[in-house]
Amino acid sequence: MSKVLYEKRGRIAYITLNRPETLSAVDDELDGELWKAWADFGADEAVDVALVTGAGKAFCSGADLNTWLPKWEHANMLDIRKNVGRGFGGGITRGQHRIYKPIIAAVNGVAVGGGLEIALACDFRIAAETARFASFETRRGLHQGDGGIVRIVAIAGVAVALDLALTGRMIAADEAFRLGLVNRVVPDDQLMVTAEELANQILQNSQQAIRSAKETILDIIGRRLDDALRVETLNAYSSVGDFSEVNMRLQHFYGRKKSEPDPT
Repeated sequence: MSKVLYEKRGRIAYITLNRPETLSAVDDELDGELWKAWADFGADEAVDVALVTGAGKAFCSGADLNTWLPKWEHANMLDIRKNVGRGFGGGITRGQHRIYKPIIAAVNGVAVGGGLEIALACDFRIAAETARFASFETRRGLHQGDGGIVRIVAIAGVAVALDLALTGRMIAADEAFRLGLVNRVVPDDQLMVTAEELANQILQNSQQAIRSAKETILDIIGRRLDDALRVETLNAYSSVGDFSEVNMRLQHFYGRKKSEPDPT
């Protein structure tokens, strides 16, 4: 049985980590299948949004400690250097992180260690009420190395990154929401429905504009203000391939506004 379930329904790609017996811990085989799924999603113009989740009771419990860590015990610097270009979770944390199509994580159960890094690499995180999150690598003598620290700092700030990385504590979905790590918390039985509603909301927009906006956001991180403003301007004004589409969307928007009843 495949360790990654990958299917397309309309314009949405569904990616499911499928090792429920290990809480979807990532081994080399799952990582390789996930790499192929992300590559296909990035290249297929028939799909515009990806929705990633875990089979069974967990989103992802991180790396499979029986297979993932032993291969680094005797690694040399060249091995480490080669790993720079290929991060965890099929490269979504590093290596294929420049997919400009939106990616939604539907977090069911635990997202810990590398599982948290995969969730953080997504653009949206919808969490079930029973979801839990942790960056507990420091308990095992290391710390996050596949984008976890970088993204927690970017998403929630230095204080939250220090808290989670240095304590290794587990947090519930409601605290993750308060810290800004997840966008929404919903009842468990509404998780996929809510994620699909978000995907369909995104699909109503211009996908060319969506992808340019995501590229711009990634490009301006860490830049000084003048450089960031320049990148935003260049990307925004050059992303419009056909102004007739813009005019059509504006006419539809303003026409709908005129037809709506006056709230007064």
